[in-house]
Amino acid sequence: MGQCSTLWGKRKQAAGKKQASLVRTVAWGYSVGFDTVRPSVPCPPWYVHMAKILEINPYNPQPRLIRQVVDVLKKGGVIAYPTDTMYGIGCDIFNSKAVKRIYQIKQRHKQKPFSFMCSSLKDISRYGHVGNLAYRLMRKNLPGPYTFVLPGTKLVPRIMMTRQKTVGIRVPDHPICLALVEEHGNPILTTSAQPEGDGEAVIDGIDVARVFGNRIDLVIDGGEVYPDPSTVVSLVTDQPEILRHGKGDSSLFL
Repeated sequence: MGQCSTLWGKRKQAAGKKQASLVRTVAWGYSVGFDTVRPSVPCPPWYVHMAKILEINPYNPQPRLIRQVVDVLKKGGVIAYPTDTMYGIGCDIFNSKAVKRIYQIKQRHKQKPFSFMCSSLKDISRYGHVGNLAYRLMRKNLPGPYTFVLPGTKLVPRIMMTRQKTVGIRVPDHPICLALVEEHGNPILTTSAQPEGDGEAVIDGIDVARVFGNRIDLVIDGGEVYPDPSTVVSLVTDQPEILRHGKGDSSLFL
C-alpha cells in the first residue's frame, strides 16, 4: 500500500458538545497552510479512490483557484463545495450529463429536481419569475440561508424544473459559492453532500472525499461547516409559504 501525507488538526465540535478533539485527516493534492505534521503512514482504502481536493480560503477565495474549479465545471465535471448551510455537490445546470450523474450519486428520483445557485437577485430574475413581493423579500434576505421556490423561466433546463414548472434557487452567503457562480457565468446545481440515513455528518472537504470517493471530480475544502439546511420558502404566489424550516429565520415570511 502506498504512503500518504496526513494533516493533524483540531476539529471543533458542535455547540454544546465536548471540547475539540485531535483527529487525523488525509490531505491529497494540495498544500496545507497550518502547523502540519506529515508522518509517513499507510493510506486508508478510501484514500486511493478519492477525488482531487483543492483547499480554498473561505473568506477570501483565491481567483486562480476559483478558475481551476470553473474549468472543471465547464468540462462537465461534478464538484463539492462549502456553502453557508453545509457542504454541497453541484455542476453546471446546462450540462445534462453532469446533472444526471448527480441524480445517480444521490440516488434521487428525477421527479424531484435539484435547486441551483445564482450569484445575485438580478441573476435570479433570469431563471425565475420574480413578482414585486418576491423581489422585496429576497432583496432583504439574500445572500442568505434560504432556498426560494419560484415559477421557472424558459431558460431553465427541463430536468431542473418540477412538474409545476417551478424552480428552487439559492444565493448562499458564502464567498466561495458567490465567486464560483460569478466566474462560471451559469447557475450551479446545489444539493446536500450529507450521506443518507443516520451516517456521520459531513463537515469538511476531507469528509466529502471519504464518503463519495471518485464519484466526484473535485472537492473544495473550505474549512468546517456544520450542516444546518436552508429554510425553503415558496414565493410562487403573493402569499409566502414555508416549505421547510431551517437555518434561515422563518418568521420573516409569516
